[in-house]
Amino acid sequence: MIIVNGKEFPWEEGMTVRRLLELKKYIYPRITVKINGQIVNEEEYDTKVINDGDNVQCIHLMAGG
Repeated sequence: MIIVNGKEFPWEEGMTVRRLLELKKYIYPRITVKINGQIVNEEEYDTKVINDGDNVQCIHLMAGG
């Protein structure tokens, strides 16, 4: 089990940031991801593995006026 934005979410072996975003259906063009307080660069989304018990924050950036 992992925590995503403060809520429990099922973890799967080998889960990457990209896979989590797909499972959560997060399709925002600009999104910032933190794992245990550490920012993950967008270039790492396909390779950065999320471990069981990790605390993940997914923050989508919006512009407006």
